Amino acid sequence: MKRPKIVVLGAGYGGLMTVTRLQKQLSNNEADIVLVNKNDYHYETTWLHEASAGTLHHDKVRYDISSVIDKSKVEFIQATALKVDHQAKKVQLDNGELSYDYLVISLGGASETFGIQGLDKYAFSISNVNAARQIREHIEYQFATYKVEAEKKSERLTIVVGGAGFTGIEFLGELGNRIPQLCKEYDIDQKLVRVVCVEAAPSALPGFDPELVKYAMANLEKKGIEFMIGTAIKEATPEGIIVAKGETETEEIKAATVVWAAGVRGNPIIEASEIENMRGRVKVEADLRAPGFTDLFVIGDCSLVINEAINRPYPPTAQIAMQQGELVAANITKLVKGDTNLNTFAFDNKGTVCSLGDDDAIGVVFGKKVTGTKASFMKKMVDNRALFMVGGIPLTMKKGKFNLL
Repeated sequence: MKRPKIVVLGAGYGGLMTVTRLQKQLSNNEADIVLVNKNDYHYETTWLHEASAGTLHHDKVRYDISSVIDKSKVEFIQATALKVDHQAKKVQLDNGELSYDYLVISLGGASETFGIQGLDKYAFSISNVNAARQIREHIEYQFATYKVEAEKKSERLTIVVGGAGFTGIEFLGELGNRIPQLCKEYDIDQKLVRVVCVEAAPSALPGFDPELVKYAMANLEKKGIEFMIGTAIKEATPEGIIVAKGETETEEIKAATVVWAAGVRGNPIIEASEIENMRGRVKVEADLRAPGFTDLFVIGDCSLVINEAINRPYPPTAQIAMQQGELVAANITKLVKGDTNLNTFAFDNKGTVCSLGDDDAIGVVFGKKVTGTKASFMKKMVDNRALFMVGGIPLTMKKGKFNLL
């Protein structure tokens, strides 16, 4: 009897959790498991802001996929998935095609520019390891160049961060710690450096506890961060950005570095495969299958799960992706074994912590608000727990964060 083939697209938080659970729950005789990823490594997306600022080496944020999969049970294919032909049950890759019986789409999201002119050309995005390296090296180059140029250009020392959501605030926290080091290294007066955060919403960290948001902004402002809240970026240019000032007026902010951290949409494969979606994200059924499909699961950044309490989607976090991966693995195991009574997904929110640099953070953990070093400790515990759930003690010891205080 032919073994069913389970194909998992993407080795992010959700994809790796799915595969590592499937390899434990199914024997070689029960199913063939295939993992497809464009890189041969996984990277901790929630650490990219540190690599981008230069406070953490880029190699620290990634690890080899081969170190966590059971190669006797899982076939790894390094390729980029382009499109799903769900009629033929095949995935089109950039180097061929792959048939499946059960498919899990767990690919990461893509930057959402909301149609703002010039952002795709003139702004950086904290999207992957190489992008993080590019941002770090670009910022350091501006500091180095400022010092040796005969005509000093203030825009070289101006950094604009678009967006005051989680990614933007965490990146600003790291910049607040990194800039004094850069100024010392390149012998630059720190007063010459300008870091501006532009956020269109009426508050930083929309949806977060207002008291904690106030704490975060006050601490970042002490580090020299400027906030322009309720201000929309109209355009990015080679010289910087143009923001709206009132109904008709605009203002130009000249900056050599613009980092866009304000929007994420689902992976392009969703729209290319003509799966019902909103901005590339699929509003999944309770068992995490795409509507109308019995063999296609969607998790992570490509999925949309509604928080019934407020009738709004849950943010696409690592925590929710990993929980989805566990459920999908359990459900596919059931299907392989002939059980069609699938489990339904209920997000168990264990808390949310937003870092403000290596030694500071804010968060709500088990219903309690935490700030400062206690919150920073909790953030590192969350990061280490994610490593442990995928790769156990060996991976946690190799890549974990142990400078806890």
